Amino acid sequence: MAESLKFGTSGLRGLARDLEGAAARRYCAAFLAHLRRRRQQGQGQVLIARDLRASSPAISADCAVAVRASGLQPVDCGVLPTPALALHAMALGCPAIMVTGSHIPPERNGLKFYTPQGEIGKEDELGILGALVDATAAEGAAVALDGYAAAGDRYRQRYRHFLRPDELSGWRIGVFEHSSVARDLLCSLLTRAGCEVVRLGRSAEFIAVDTEALADPVFRHRQSWIAAHQLDGIVSTDGDGDRPLLIDASGEFFRGDVLGILCARFIGAETVVTPVTSNSAIESVGWFGRVQRTRVGSPYVIAGMAEEATGGATVVGFEANGGVLLGSDLQLEGRVLTKLPTRDAVLPLLAVLAAARRAGQSLAQLAASVPLRPALSDRLENVDPEQSAALVGRLSSDTDYARDYFASIGQVAEVSTIDGPRFTLQSGDVIHYRPSGNAPELRCYVEGSTPEAAGRLLHWGLEAAGRALTRVGAISA
Repeated sequence: MAESLKFGTSGLRGLARDLEGAAARRYCAAFLAHLRRRRQQGQGQVLIARDLRASSPAISADCAVAVRASGLQPVDCGVLPTPALALHAMALGCPAIMVTGSHIPPERNGLKFYTPQGEIGKEDELGILGALVDATAAEGAAVALDGYAAAGDRYRQRYRHFLRPDELSGWRIGVFEHSSVARDLLCSLLTRAGCEVVRLGRSAEFIAVDTEALADPVFRHRQSWIAAHQLDGIVSTDGDGDRPLLIDASGEFFRGDVLGILCARFIGAETVVTPVTSNSAIESVGWFGRVQRTRVGSPYVIAGMAEEATGGATVVGFEANGGVLLGSDLQLEGRVLTKLPTRDAVLPLLAVLAAARRAGQSLAQLAASVPLRPALSDRLENVDPEQSAALVGRLSSDTDYARDYFASIGQVAEVSTIDGPRFTLQSGDVIHYRPSGNAPELRCYVEGSTPEAAGRLLHWGLEAAGRALTRVGAISA
C-alpha cells in the first residue's frame, strides 16, 4: 500500500493518486470486514458521500464497488457535509464512508469511516489495518441507490428550527462559499433566520481552506468584502463542512476554540471535552462544571465524551479548529437536538450568531467578552514527517536543546506532552508544536499576553522551527 496513505487525527489521508482505484477498494473492504467481525454491519446498506475535490467522484465509485463486493448495498448520498452523512447513517443504523481530504491540498484526499454508532475510534483504525492484510480490490462497477435528498433533508431539518425565524433580522452576513459542501445549506439557514445573505467567492474548482491557518492568502479579500457589502460578519467552513470559520465586521477571525466555548455556553453544556490545543483559560472562566483535555483528533474527543456522558451531564466537545461535537441529547427551548459525536460546523456558527444577537452585541463585542488569552496558530508546509517528529521529540526529551532553542525568548517553566510538546514560558506565554497526523505539516500554536505578543510569538515559533528543519533538509519547496 502506498506510503502516503495513513490514518491521522480524523480518517485516512494521502495523495489522491495513491488512494484512487485499488487502494480505496481495499481500505473499504477492510473497513467492512472489520465491521463484520464486530457484527456492526447494520441494516445492509452503506452510505457514501463526498466533497467537491476533483478526485472524489472516482474514489466514491471505488468505494461503491467495494461495498457491493462485500454483499452490501451502496447508497450514494452525493456531495454532502460530513456531519450530515454521519447524522443520516446513525439514524438509519448504517455504516458510512465520507470521501474527503477536508482542509488539505486538492492533490490529496481521504476516507472517513463511520460505524452505525458513529465515527470510528483508534481501536477501529487498528482493526481496519489488521483486516487490510487480507483485503482484495474488487473489480468492475456498482450501481448505488440514490440517498442524496433524504440525507440532506435530515441535516437541514435538524437546524431548520434551531433559530427563530427572525433571530438574525437586521444583520447582513457574507457566506464565503469557495468549494465548501455546506455553502448552499448555510445560505438557506441564515436566510430563514431573517438575515440578509451575501454570497462571496464561490469556486467551481476545489480550494483548500484551513480554518486554523488564518494567514492563508485565501482570506485576503475579507476586508474588501466587508467594506463593499457593509457586512456584520462572514461565515464559512472547510471543504467537507465540519470546521467552521467566523469573521467579525472588522475582519478579525474568531479562533476555533472561542467559537467552541461560546457555542458550549449558548447550549448549556455542563461538561466540555477539548484537546490540549484549545485555549488554556477555558478551565478558569467558570462556565462549565468539568473540562477534560485530550490529544488532538476527533476520535480522542469522542472517547472523552463517552466517558463523561455516563454521569448524565450535558456533554459538548470542541476542537481548536472550531468543530463542535454533541456527546449527549440536548434539550433546547422545548426542542431536542440529538447527539452527534462528530465535528459539525453549522451548530457553532448558528449558536454564536444567535448569542451575539440575543446579547445585543456585535460579533467583536461578543468575542471580547470571552476572557481567553490571545492565541494564534499556523503551520509549516511540505515538511518531512520523520524529521518533524524528530524535532518535537528532541524538544520534548532534551532539556539542554530546548533551553538553547528558546533562549532568545525566555525560559521554559513547564512542558506538557499530551500531544506534542507544549511549552509554557516563565512569562506565561505558550508555544506548542505538533506534527500533523495526516499531512506533511508541522503545526504551531501559541498564546501571548496581547494579540501583538501572540503574533510575534507565532512568527518566532514558525521561524525557529523552519530554521531547525531546513538545517536537516526536512522542508521541500
